Amino acid sequence: MVIYMSETFHIISDGSCDLPVELTREKNITVVPFYVSFDDEHYLKENVEISIRDFYQQMVDKKGVFPKSSMPSVRDYEEAFLPFAKAGTPVICICITTKFSGSMQAALNARESIREQYPQAEITVIDSSINTVLQGQYVLEAVRLRDNGFGYQAAIDRLEAIKGTGRIFFTVGNVEYLKHGGRIGKVAAAAGNILDIRPLITLKQGEIFPSGVDRGRKRTTQKVIGLLLEHLRESSLGIECYSLAVGYGYDREEGMAFRDHALTVLQENGYGIPNLPVFQIGATIGVHTGPYPLGFGIIEKGIH
Repeated sequence: MVIYMSETFHIISDGSCDLPVELTREKNITVVPFYVSFDDEHYLKENVEISIRDFYQQMVDKKGVFPKSSMPSVRDYEEAFLPFAKAGTPVICICITTKFSGSMQAALNARESIREQYPQAEITVIDSSINTVLQGQYVLEAVRLRDNGFGYQAAIDRLEAIKGTGRIFFTVGNVEYLKHGGRIGKVAAAAGNILDIRPLITLKQGEIFPSGVDRGRKRTTQKVIGLLLEHLRESSLGIECYSLAVGYGYDREEGMAFRDHALTVLQENGYGIPNLPVFQIGATIGVHTGPYPLGFGIIEKGIH
C-alpha cells in the first residue's frame, strides 16, 4: 500500500460506498470490501474476487436465486488501518449506516486492536447514516475537504454537519428482492407482481421510507425525479450547494438515459447543472433491491 506522506489525513470507507475502483485509486481512498455469496458457503470480496458486473449478471442469469452480502471483518479493517498507524497518518473511516450493517462495529473493534500496538494512532470512525452511491458522494466530500486543506478535526466536524442532509430517492425493477429481504409483506409483494406496481423509496437518516407506488418503469422513474424536485424546492440552498448523482444497477444504458432525462427536467424547472455523475450501485444494496435499482443520491457539499 502506498502512503502519501503529504496527506493531512487518509480516507477509508467500507465497500458500500460503491465508488469505481479507478476513482478510488485516483483520489487515494482505501476501500474495505464487503463480501457477496450466491450459495451461503463461498463468499467473495466485492470488486476484488467478483466484479459488480459479474454480480449483477449472475442475478439476471439465475432468477430466483437471492445472493447475500457479508460485512468486512475486524481483521479486514486492521489490515487497512495498520499502515497508517505505523506512518503516524490520521485516518477518517466512513462506514455504512449502522441500521443496515455491523460494519462500523467491526471498524471500531479494529481501531481498539490497532491502538493496543500503536496507542497514538488517530482513527476516527464515522457512521455515515447513509449507503451506496450516496455514501460514495459523502466520501468524495471528505476527499474535497482533505484536498482543500482542511485539518483532521475540521474535516470531521464538517462531515458530521452535512451527513444528515443525505437523501436517496429510488425505485426498483420489481418487488421480489424487497419481499425476500423482509422489506415488504408477502401480500403486498403478490399484489405488486400482479399489477406491476413498483415502490418509490426514500432513504434518510439511515432508514428507508415508502414514498408512493405506481405502475411501470417509466411512471415510477418519472416520480423519482419528482421526489428530487420536491426536495430541492423545500431546501433553503441552491442546487449548486449539493452533490447530486445517479445510481443504477445492471443496466448502464438505462442509467445514462435516466441521467440525460433528469438533466432536461432539472433545467426546465430552473435547476440547470452542467453534468450529473452516474455510478453503479454495488452488491451491498443490490442484494436487497435486485438488478434494477435506479435513482438519485443527494447531499450537501462539504465546501460550497
